[in-house]
Amino acid sequence: MELKEINAFIKKVELSGKKTMMPAGKGLKVGVDLGTAYIVIVVLDENNKPVAYEKRAAGVLRDGVVVDYIGAQRIVGELKASLEERIKCRLETCCIAMPPGTTGSIKTHLYVAEGAGFEVVRVLDEPTAANALFEISDGVIVDIGGGTTGLSVVKEGQVTYTADEATGGIHLTLVIAGSMGISFEEAEKLKMNSANHKRIFPAIEPVIKKMVTIVGRHIDKTETDVLYLCGGTCCMTGMEKVFEDHLDIPVIKPEKPFLITPIGIAMSCFEKEVS
Repeated sequence: MELKEINAFIKKVELSGKKTMMPAGKGLKVGVDLGTAYIVIVVLDENNKPVAYEKRAAGVLRDGVVVDYIGAQRIVGELKASLEERIKCRLETCCIAMPPGTTGSIKTHLYVAEGAGFEVVRVLDEPTAANALFEISDGVIVDIGGGTTGLSVVKEGQVTYTADEATGGIHLTLVIAGSMGISFEEAEKLKMNSANHKRIFPAIEPVIKKMVTIVGRHIDKTETDVLYLCGGTCCMTGMEKVFEDHLDIPVIKPEKPFLITPIGIAMSCFEKEVS
């Protein structure tokens, strides 16, 4: 999908956060994204048209691992109930995704979704989920969330390699807090406001370079034509240029990159049942 089309689709999903859209057909696709900073649920109709989405700030995961099971289940349940009230129907099935390399936590993620009333029909890794929207045949998808930097190498439409290492948005917030002598909560609010990005960028650039190093360690730059960025941390203004400058690879970053993965999770909902 072309970047212009991706951005237009994301805008429709973002609008569905405030305005519920009428679904076509009877089937609904639900993607549950358990993130380190946010939990997001996206609902699409059977033709992948946006219906509604909800998100909630949450500190119930760390580096892709659930550390507060009860809190995670409660938030997912509340978001599910809110969406069901908006759509006026019950949401029964969903798809979930994991950071690459955290497969040992799959059961916990499953239990969170199931405890909130979902039947999980598919589990996949986050960068692969993102490709449901990107639709690339060759390239590297980098998903940078609150706790980790994950990536999938795609060749001829197939994922050939995945990796994930700790370093994400939380680490940026810690650096901001330390450099400015403010609390973690104040630093997080500062980071979330794009008007502050230019001011805080010099302090966090070394951490972004570490993310670049992680990606560079796992890819063959001579065989990589383009890099696609997604995940909430990629909302940081200018970070794509750091990737381009140090990897010497063209980088594509859509608008609202935090929505890419949950959208892709929802789009993948009916493709394959979980074992």
